[in-house]
Amino acid sequence: MTSSVRIGTANTYDSAVRQISARQSALANLQENLTSGKRVVRASDDPTSAANAERALNRLNRIATDQRALESQRNAIAAAESALGDVTDAMQRFRELVVNAGNGVHSSAERRSIAVELQGLRDQIFKSANQKDTNGLPLFNALGSALAPFVGPQAGEPDYIFNGLPGQASSSDVTIPFTLDGDSAFMHQPARDGVYNVAVSTVPTSRTLGTNNVTVSNTALVTGASYQIAITGVDTTTTPGTTVVTYDLTATPPGTTTSQTAPGYPSTQQASIAVVGMAGLELTIKGTPAVGDTVTVSPNPSIFSVLDDAIRDIGGAVNNNAAAQAVSQALHNIDLGREQVSAVRGQAGDLLGRADRITSNQEKRSIQLEADRSRAEDLDMIKGISDFNNQQTGYQAALQTYAQVQKLSLFNFLG
Repeated sequence: MTSSVRIGTANTYDSAVRQISARQSALANLQENLTSGKRVVRASDDPTSAANAERALNRLNRIATDQRALESQRNAIAAAESALGDVTDAMQRFRELVVNAGNGVHSSAERRSIAVELQGLRDQIFKSANQKDTNGLPLFNALGSALAPFVGPQAGEPDYIFNGLPGQASSSDVTIPFTLDGDSAFMHQPARDGVYNVAVSTVPTSRTLGTNNVTVSNTALVTGASYQIAITGVDTTTTPGTTVVTYDLTATPPGTTTSQTAPGYPSTQQASIAVVGMAGLELTIKGTPAVGDTVTVSPNPSIFSVLDDAIRDIGGAVNNNAAAQAVSQALHNIDLGREQVSAVRGQAGDLLGRADRITSNQEKRSIQLEADRSRAEDLDMIKGISDFNNQQTGYQAALQTYAQVQKLSLFNFLG
């Protein structure tokens, strides 16, 4: 059985129009790709590539957000490191003035003048410790504190407090802390740091009396108590040529007093009395003690306490003996405080170095993610231009053939 197919003129025209419309649409799509520079303009163009590109773009945005936060953190830590540098410089100048105050040629009035300058440096250091960043947050608020982390001087004990939660916030893979631990930088702990001020009662210029610096012999025994050593007896007659000193040691708290007898020493020499009964601490009294002399040992809870004690003792020194004792204590304790500040300043430097490494890693990740996004959606311009030219040529050929076919009609051949 023979089948026949009838192809009408109208059907030919419709088919040609559909083909031309398809070519025109494809040409418009290629033109849109070239204009945007992307192979995937809409998700429907390539759902898998569009999803990959969106995922890469989200990660790039997250990196940009993390970097903005890191930059704020970096600026805050840089400001804190700069503040610690100012504190170090001020403490160095403070130390130089303390050394100058120990010059035996200075009068009491000159030492009081030095104390006035020391007070200005102390105020500068305290202000730096409570410095804030550009957002109004303290640079040294540790794990959280009030707007002024350091409060003082107060009438009671301790004279200065850290008004917050001590500790250093940790870093993450993409962040560093906003603040440093001000408690570690400026506050002292008796057992950990062993910062004590030792004051000697006024003695006449005919004799001398002083002490060495307090040292911690057993941190487990240190209680943080204050001590007063009162000389109750100086016996030079019981054993001729030998002096035996007795003293009362009062610990506060709890306010208990114990009597002690120091080993005898040659009467022709100055005393060197190792004080017994100070829990976990060692102290030696030197010079020529007399009945009624007192030595007061007080823990310094902060760098600011050290500075205040130095100002008070140097400014109030009535003679060279008192000045020498004040200078000796101040220099020792200032050096201990500077070590703490330097340690925290070193932590700031480590954090800034970590921030630089994070930035470098994030830049590498950004480059990789940008490459992933580009592979997923960007257009190969050479291939795109070639495809566009081919499509344009095909579209022009379709139009021309359609125009030629449209001219054909049976009526053209009827005579």
